[in-house]
Amino acid sequence: MAIVTFSKNQFEKDFGTMDSKMENKIAMFGTPLDGVDSNELRIEVNPNRSDLLSYHGFSRALKAFIGKEKGLKEYPLNKPEKNYSVTIDSSVKDVRPYTACAIVRGLKFNDERIKELIETQEKLHITLGRKRKKAAIGIYPLEKIKLPITFEAMEPDKIKFVPLESERELSGLEILQRNPTGKEYAHLLAGKAKFPVFLDAENKVLSMPPIINSQTTGKVTEETKDVFVECSGEDSEILKKCLNIIVTSLSDMGGEIYQMNLRFGAGKKEITPNLQPQKLKISIENVNKTLGLDLKEKQLKEFLERMGHNYNAKDSSVEIPAWRTDILHEVDLIEDVAIAYGYDNFVPEIPKIATVGEKDGEEIIKKKISEILSGLGIIEVSNYHLTTKKDQVEKMGLPKDSEVLEVVGSKTEYTTLRENLSHLLLKNLAENVDSEYPQQIFETGRVFSESSGSISENEMLAGSLSSGNFTRIKQIIEYLFRMLNLESKVNFKETEETPAHFIEGRTADIIFNGEKIGSAGEVHPRVLSNWKIKMPAALFEIKLEEIFKALKE
Repeated sequence: MAIVTFSKNQFEKDFGTMDSKMENKIAMFGTPLDGVDSNELRIEVNPNRSDLLSYHGFSRALKAFIGKEKGLKEYPLNKPEKNYSVTIDSSVKDVRPYTACAIVRGLKFNDERIKELIETQEKLHITLGRKRKKAAIGIYPLEKIKLPITFEAMEPDKIKFVPLESERELSGLEILQRNPTGKEYAHLLAGKAKFPVFLDAENKVLSMPPIINSQTTGKVTEETKDVFVECSGEDSEILKKCLNIIVTSLSDMGGEIYQMNLRFGAGKKEITPNLQPQKLKISIENVNKTLGLDLKEKQLKEFLERMGHNYNAKDSSVEIPAWRTDILHEVDLIEDVAIAYGYDNFVPEIPKIATVGEKDGEEIIKKKISEILSGLGIIEVSNYHLTTKKDQVEKMGLPKDSEVLEVVGSKTEYTTLRENLSHLLLKNLAENVDSEYPQQIFETGRVFSESSGSISENEMLAGSLSSGNFTRIKQIIEYLFRMLNLESKVNFKETEETPAHFIEGRTADIIFNGEKIGSAGEVHPRVLSNWKIKMPAALFEIKLEEIFKALKE
């Protein structure tokens, strides 16, 4: 949960006295009070509701929830004016490839609003931006910038500017080594030959994302009337959502939003921001079945509008605000309906069935396996069922044209059902290369495969050691089967065809009751290089179906 702080005076000016009734409304909205005093409100916001991290975003949503300003709020967009453009140079492709930008004019800043803007920016960095890894936000006084803007990557020694709240000019490398913020986020640019920078038309540095703004061109004050806003990072969709959250909050402060032309190589162009609402279908039957209610269409419309959406009865579609990052599926809309209906209004009922519950046998076995491996000091991890083709295929040394199970209409970069656990364990290791070694992890979970046009699911167990070797991974597997009283049923056999991610001669098939159930081996250096893993690693992955059968007999 993120704790956001708002002015109590401003809140009471917009909503009335902060009494027990208002506290209950805020809690029922899903944002309980963490505390309140004579000057401030502290409110808990779920990380998935990034649009509530600013006071103006929270105020907009709460006004809809209590029925004060229901439905989807519209924000006018002004088309790009002359030189309202950003050129994205190809040099940023391997560093920080995407950006989304806008200009907001006619603002009236005071100390409170500047504080709100800075806090919103930092909360978005931590949550949606994953500590600036996926998204970093820059806001600049337009009067100190000459348009158009260029986003490019330069050699660190050639980047020179005065960092925010500093007095001395530093190079890009010196900022990472000497500046407090630079040192904190230096890992995000570690190993990069070039660092990204935003430059204005006079080649003045605006910022070096995702690290820090320039003191000269990147500090908003109470005199600032117009601002240039940019979001840069690795995921263009997240950047656009971040930009939408920032510019709508600035619009609620009285600003006018102007779009900007983004110019890429090969003549590609794009205009941001785009505040067109996303559309999703919703079924009232699914709503009632999921929530155990008997809502009518009029009530459904009312509840959706109280959560800031528009509902169209003609085609049962919902218009979703462009700043909502958490609505990916119909079930997310159903959750919004439940919030608007009021969790305190649900009446608990005992199901009208006569049965005795018991634990699933396979889950008992999986728990036993987890206890055995955890007893060896191996840490259990849990990854998503969705992955990316690059992670599952290219980084594992497989041909780029390998077929995968792709999800239609995925709202994120994760578009592929996982077909193994091994690549996800390597991803876990890759994301923790700076952590203490040895690193020992395992996972039990479902993988998916296609056969004769149908999708099948299998329960798998995978483990990874770094640094590790085949001998150690074999010892772990033998210990696991010994503790399951199945040691007589398992043995190892030389691999006939070495998997692409293993070293030939340092791998083996795992045989159980005469049938192959998996493989173990040392990860090929080429694959380790693909993942940027610095230490040797060993892996095993096995199907659990035959083990389930043996232990149930």
